[in-house]
Amino acid sequence: MPVYKDQMNRSVDIPAMPKRIISIVPSQTELLFDLGLDEEIIGVTKFCVHPADKVKRKIKIGGTKALNINSIKKLNPDLIIGNKEENEKDQIEELMQDFPVWMSDVSDLKDALAMIRQVGKITGKGAEAEELTKSIQTNFNGLEVKTTGLRVAYLIWRKPFIVAGKGTFIDDMLKRCGWSNAFELERYPEVFPGQIVEANPDLVLLSSEPYPFTDRHITEFQALVPDANIKLVDGELFSWYGSRLLQAPQYFNQLIASLNQ
Repeated sequence: MPVYKDQMNRSVDIPAMPKRIISIVPSQTELLFDLGLDEEIIGVTKFCVHPADKVKRKIKIGGTKALNINSIKKLNPDLIIGNKEENEKDQIEELMQDFPVWMSDVSDLKDALAMIRQVGKITGKGAEAEELTKSIQTNFNGLEVKTTGLRVAYLIWRKPFIVAGKGTFIDDMLKRCGWSNAFELERYPEVFPGQIVEANPDLVLLSSEPYPFTDRHITEFQALVPDANIKLVDGELFSWYGSRLLQAPQYFNQLIASLNQ
């Protein structure tokens, strides 16, 4: 029987080519569709929004951190694809008792490309995955780093303020834009307004997700750090580590160019 290693170094027994796949991570759901697995995907989370015309036809099995275990069991998948950070450990362990669960663990572009290749391999889409990873790498090779050394605060939540810190996929994307993280803290720490002031970032990026920052929040941060440049950014292009990475370098180039105008 085929046994595959996932990115948590777990052995996952997938005895036959999967025909009933459930994805419990939005960026990986989009990847599966882009690999051509439309028919094999039977369930997705309520946060899986891309591609919109296809996910709406799939059964919703709860949220990424609040899965409907009973619904998943009724669907009887032969493969579940999750992520260490985005899914809850206890729910994953429960699902592992009954189904093959392949878990990703992505903290940088290298991990993301490896994840794409491995997902392609276990789903019979190895050639498509290899072509996709080559295109993503080519696009990132074309990233035009024009502003270096900017200290950036990347906000993902409000009340309380939460930033993307070191060791995150977002942090790797910031580095690839030639910037440094204004916060040395690990993962996704809660920070107080005074800490943002003390960090004295050159650039504050307000993400569109998971908290939907809008224009009205720019004034709030300008009052905190009046010398900083405040920008609203597309959170999917900074944090989704599947096929959406194809679009990220062009978006980053546009953002970098806007800072130099």
